[in-house]
Amino acid sequence: MARRARRSLPLLRPAAAVLALGGALLFGARLGLQRQAAIARRRIGKPLGEDALDADRVWRSALPGEPVDLVMLGDSIAAGLGAHRRKDTLGGRLAKGLAAELQRPVRLRTAAVVGAESSTLDAQIDDLPADYHPDVAVIVVGGNDVTHRVPVATAASHLGTAVARMRGRGAAVVVGTCPDLGALRAVPQPLRSIGSRVSQQLAAAQAVQAEAAGARVVSLRRAVGPFFLIDPDGMFSLDRFHPSALGYRRTADALLPELVAALTPDG
Repeated sequence: MARRARRSLPLLRPAAAVLALGGALLFGARLGLQRQAAIARRRIGKPLGEDALDADRVWRSALPGEPVDLVMLGDSIAAGLGAHRRKDTLGGRLAKGLAAELQRPVRLRTAAVVGAESSTLDAQIDDLPADYHPDVAVIVVGGNDVTHRVPVATAASHLGTAVARMRGRGAAVVVGTCPDLGALRAVPQPLRSIGSRVSQQLAAAQAVQAEAAGARVVSLRRAVGPFFLIDPDGMFSLDRFHPSALGYRRTADALLPELVAALTPDG
C-alpha cells in the first residue's frame, strides 16, 4: 500500500506544477492590470474636479401649463460632469428637449452624484423629499461599477431596485445602460478590452432588470457608442473620460424619444 502511494507521488507533481504556474500567471496578470489601471488614472486625472454644474431650474418657463418634473439619478454622466454650460449638461439638454416636445415647462432636479455606483441609487432616492413625485426619472449608471469591479449581477440588481422604487413614486423611468468603456482611449490594452467586455455584460444585465421593474431602456453603447469611437476628440471632454457638450447632446438625443413616449398617452 505504501509502495503504491509512493509511486503515485511523481504523477501528482506535474499537476501541482501546472497549478502553480497557473497561479503565477494569474498573479502576474493581476499585477499587470493594476499597473495599467494606475496608468489610466494618471492619464485621466481630475481636470474637471468632482462637481458638476448646477442645472436645476424650470426650463422653458414661459411655456404654458404646469411644469413636468424630471429627476436625474445615477453617476457623473447623469450629473453632467464635463459640460461647461448648464444647458449642455445631460439634464439640461433633456429638460430643454422635453419642453420643446411637450410644449410645457420642465422642472429639473438632479440627484445624481459624481462617482456614484449602482449601490448608491438607494441613497439618492432616500434624499429626495418624501412628497416628491416626479413625472419621469432618468437613470444612467454603471461605469463606476465596472471600474470598481462590482459584480455584474449585484450592480444590475441595485438598478432594478431603484427603478421599482421610482415607479412606486408614480414616475415613468428611462434607463440609459452602461456605456462601452472600450471607447476610453486613455485606458491601455488589454485593460480597455476587459472594460469593454464587462461594461457590455453589465449593460445587458441592466436592461433585463430595468425592463422587469417597469423602465424603458436605451442602450447607450449602441445609440451613441459609435460616435465616441469615431470622434473621440469631439465627444469627450478634456479628461477624455466624461462626455463633452457634443457627447451630452448625442446622449440626450438617444434618450429623449423614450422620455416623450413615456409621458404621452399613446406612448
